[in-house]
Amino acid sequence: MADLSRRRLFGVGAAAIGGVGLGFGAGTATARPAQAEVAVPTVPFHGEHQAGVETPPPAHTTFVGLDLRPGTDRAALVRLMRVWTDDAARLTVGTGALADTEPDLATAPARLTVTVGFGPGVFRAAGLDDRRPPWCRPLPAFEIDRLEPRWSDGDVLVQVGSDDPVTVAHTLRVLLKAARNTATVRWVQRGFRRARGSEPEGTTMRNLMGQVDGTVNPHAGTADFGQVVWNDGREQPWMAGGTSVVIRRIHLDLDGWDELDRHGRDEVMGRRMSDGAPLTGESEHDTPDFEAVGPGGLRIIPEFSHVARARPMAPRERFLRRAYNYDEAPGGAGVSDSGLIFVAYQADVDAQYVPVQQRLAEADMFNEWSTPIGSAVFAIPPGCRAGEYLGQGLLA
Repeated sequence: MADLSRRRLFGVGAAAIGGVGLGFGAGTATARPAQAEVAVPTVPFHGEHQAGVETPPPAHTTFVGLDLRPGTDRAALVRLMRVWTDDAARLTVGTGALADTEPDLATAPARLTVTVGFGPGVFRAAGLDDRRPPWCRPLPAFEIDRLEPRWSDGDVLVQVGSDDPVTVAHTLRVLLKAARNTATVRWVQRGFRRARGSEPEGTTMRNLMGQVDGTVNPHAGTADFGQVVWNDGREQPWMAGGTSVVIRRIHLDLDGWDELDRHGRDEVMGRRMSDGAPLTGESEHDTPDFEAVGPGGLRIIPEFSHVARARPMAPRERFLRRAYNYDEAPGGAGVSDSGLIFVAYQADVDAQYVPVQQRLAEADMFNEWSTPIGSAVFAIPPGCRAGEYLGQGLLA
């Protein structure tokens, strides 16, 4: 009840401050110029699935991994999920949260989505290890990994996306304030894409190496998307309508990449840098021909190119790829500390994601310029209806 009591106190305090003349805007309401109405795009919070997965990716997404405080139990998790659900439902429609101390920052959601995930620690704390999906654990060790604890693992995931970075920052502050009695921040990863409107809708993003990134994906709203991404609940009924997420922080050696000419870059990726088309095709979405050979008898798409190693070798080896750029202050002699927050959503991590990642780790030419430095896996519960809370099927 501590969180709810605090929220009531904040609500009373805000009302009291607003009712006394402290000089902050007193008597100025009529002097404010009239503001033109602006269409505010929103994404529904309630539904069969959590928003932020099938939703078209926004310009800005921040991922936060949290560790549960010692002594956190199922009751504490339920309280947190109730508060977060209420807060998210309000914020995504442009309304301040119940205990929002800066509600004016909530008025432009700009397609705000809030997505919550559970790591292995949630199941342990709740005494529900028997309900943990077998894939909800750290990924197997891959030879190329150079993982750092400050970017890896975690008990709870909060994913906040919006086309407005102010909205992202405000939403995260609201959610993290509500969680401070229950969890501590383990890591924060801020990712970005092109600003909305700068390219036609549906344009595949480019990463900071200049590559078209994320061409092969299931299409939202189709039966194929549902089979690839949404869990059917056969192993764990509470997961029906949920999914899993793998978050990999990948450092890109932009300084070393600068030394490679355009032809070499095309060979490494198996796609043309100019338009993302496979080396055997004319446009981005053409199907690669991995058996085609050139005049010298060599395969046109090299066997160890990124696209050749990443292709599915079995029907289930498909997932939804999402990538966001990150760009940090450089250190040392280099001029860049940049990379990708690579995000994969799938019904089953072990069956869909792991085999592909294993092939990439074994023999992908792109490994010369990319290094995984962070890794985390979370179960994403299904969505909820009005009056319910996220994770209710597991925690209730």
